[in-house]
Amino acid sequence: MPARLGPGYRWLLASSWVTNLGDGVAVAAGPLLVASLTDDPFLVSLAALLRWAPPLVFGLYAGVLSDRLDRRRIVIAADGVRAVVLGALVVMMIAGNVSVTAALVALGLLATAEVFADNTSMTLTPMLVHRDDLALANSRLQTGFITLNQLVGPPIGAALFAAGRAWPFVTEAVLVAAGVLLVSRLRLPAHGRDSTAVASSVWRDIAEGFRWTVHHAAVRTLSLTILIFNITFGAAWSVLVLYAQQRLGLGAVGFGLLVTVSAIGGLIGSALYGWITRRVSLGNVMRAGLIIETLTHMALALTTSPWLASLIFAVFGAHAFIWGTTSITVRQRAVPSHLQGRVSSVNTISVYGGLVAGLAIGGLLASRYGVTAPFWFAFIGSAVFVCLLWRELSRIAHTDEQPLPTSV
Repeated sequence: MPARLGPGYRWLLASSWVTNLGDGVAVAAGPLLVASLTDDPFLVSLAALLRWAPPLVFGLYAGVLSDRLDRRRIVIAADGVRAVVLGALVVMMIAGNVSVTAALVALGLLATAEVFADNTSMTLTPMLVHRDDLALANSRLQTGFITLNQLVGPPIGAALFAAGRAWPFVTEAVLVAAGVLLVSRLRLPAHGRDSTAVASSVWRDIAEGFRWTVHHAAVRTLSLTILIFNITFGAAWSVLVLYAQQRLGLGAVGFGLLVTVSAIGGLIGSALYGWITRRVSLGNVMRAGLIIETLTHMALALTTSPWLASLIFAVFGAHAFIWGTTSITVRQRAVPSHLQGRVSSVNTISVYGGLVAGLAIGGLLASRYGVTAPFWFAFIGSAVFVCLLWRELSRIAHTDEQPLPTSV
C-alpha cells in the first residue's frame, strides 16, 4: 500500500480484515449450530432471518449515532458487545446447557451489533485518506471481505465446528477482540457535527439523511440503482441452489463451487481494479457494470452447462467487486463528513430492502413458472431500468470526476 494512505488507514484495514475473517467463520458456524440443536425448518430458517433483519430494523438508527457520536468508540463498543456475546455463548456450550432459543438470541444480538459496527466503519475511510485515494482504499477493504469473509472464513468455520461446536465461536471471539484492539489505535479528526445537534430528535436526523440523498443527483441515482438491482438480483439468487440442481445438474459440492468461483472472480476484479480505474471514469465503470449484470441474468436463464455457468459466475464476481467498490467510493466522495453515517444507512436500507423484496418475488415466480423464471424477471427488470435511466446514470459520476491518478 502506498505510504500516503497513512498509518491510521493501516490500523483500520487490519481491523477490517481480522473481523471479516471472524464473520466468515460465523457464516458457516451459526446455521450449523442451530441445525445441531433442532430439525425444525422454521427455527433453522429463523437463523438466516436474524442475519437479514437487523440492517433493516436498526440501520437508520445506526447511521444517526455514527453522525452524532465518536465513531471510533462506536466501533469499539459494538465489536466489544459482539465479543461478550460470543464469550457467553461459548460458556453455555462448554457447560452443555445451550438451547436453540439461546443460540437464536445470541445470533440476533451479534447481527444487531454488527449493523452498528459496519455502518460506522464505512464512515472512517474518508476521514483517514484523501478523496483521490478512496477508490484504492476501498478496494483493499473489499479485497479483505471477499478473501476472508467469503472464501477463507466459511470453510474454516465448518471445519472448526466439526472439531467441536464451541471452537468456531471461540475463534470468532478472539478475532473480534483483536479487531477492537486494532481500531482502538485510530486517531480520527472531528467529523463536522455541531455539538448542539446531539439534542435533535432521531427522526429529524433520519429525515435529514433522506432529504440530502434525494436532493443530490449522483447519490439519489446510486441509491435507486442499488434498490432496483438488488430486487432483480435477490429474485434470481433466491432459487440459486434449486437452479444449480435442476438446471445445471449439480449437487451440493457443485453448488458450493459456484459460490467459490464467484468469489474468485471477485479477487480477479480486485487485481484489475487499479488498472481499470486508471483508464475509465467511475461513472462509465458503473454503467458497464449494470450492463454486465443485466446480461448475466439472461445468460444464466439460457444455459444448462455448468462450465459456462461457472464462467458467468466468475465474470459476475469480478463485476460485483468492481461495482461495489466504485459505488462506495462515489458515495464517500460526495457526502459531507457529518452526513456519512445517515446517507450510508439509507444505502443499507436500499440494499437489504431490495434483497428482501427480490427474495419474495423470486420464490413466487419459481414456484409457479419454474427455476428460470426469476432469472428472466431479473433480466427484463434490469434491462428496462437501464434503458429508462441511462441518461440519469451519468449523474453517478461527479461533474469533475476523471479516471483516477496513475499512481493507484
